[in-house]
Amino acid sequence: MKKISILLLAVVVSSCVSKKKYVALQQENGEIKSELQKTRVEKEDLENKFAQIQARVDEYNSKIMSLKEESDSKYEVTGDNDVFMSNDSKVAMRQTLTKVDPNKLSQAKTLKDSMNLAIAYNLEKSINSMNEDDDIAVNIDETVVMISIDDNMLFNTASYRLSSKADGILKKLADVINSEPSLDVMVEGHTDSRTISTANIADNWDLSVLRATSVVRELQDKYDVDPAKMIASGRSSYQPLVANDSKENMAKNRRTRIVILPNIDKFFALMASNN
Repeated sequence: MKKISILLLAVVVSSCVSKKKYVALQQENGEIKSELQKTRVEKEDLENKFAQIQARVDEYNSKIMSLKEESDSKYEVTGDNDVFMSNDSKVAMRQTLTKVDPNKLSQAKTLKDSMNLAIAYNLEKSINSMNEDDDIAVNIDETVVMISIDDNMLFNTASYRLSSKADGILKKLADVINSEPSLDVMVEGHTDSRTISTANIADNWDLSVLRATSVVRELQDKYDVDPAKMIASGRSSYQPLVANDSKENMAKNRRTRIVILPNIDKFFALMASNN
């Protein structure tokens, strides 16, 4: 009898344990299904977001390609050191080249050479009047115009204040600069090698900068040259034209140099608008 009771008790206990495990497994299964459903929802949400992002990327790529095609139809890289100019500028350049000396034109081997000829032609027309003065030297190196003005044309000795003689030359210079909105201008002050130190001037660096800024201010205030186009630069005595071994040579080294730099594409765009 005892054996039967013990056996029944074991069966009951075993049955209870199995039921608990079953309930636990069901609960675990439910949690897994819930997590799986949540993961599926999150996956679908991420896929939708990714699809939206991809659509935006495709839209941007399409715009970029469209802009590139539009740009390619208007601009061309010439291959001459990657010179970049608009097709409208090329048309304006060709019109200018019809006026250039045929002998000079025959020496142009590349598109860049032709550009230099066209720009030089237009700038030469503007600066011809400045060559009338013996104390002014004008040189054109490709598209860069360099105008060197002797010290005695602009300043009194060891001073950065403009003299009365400066008016005529600065008026001519302003006419050149204002004739082409595409020009940028750097004004450089140069001294001889003699040291200077006064209450208002520390040294040659100071004097060269002060002279350059005096010219820039005069061009801006009196002759309406756009200040955004100008740079004032001091070179002190470190770029002499000749050795500082005589009064005559030192006079040559005391100078103001005007460097005119045309913006090529703006330059030809302006020409195109004037034709």
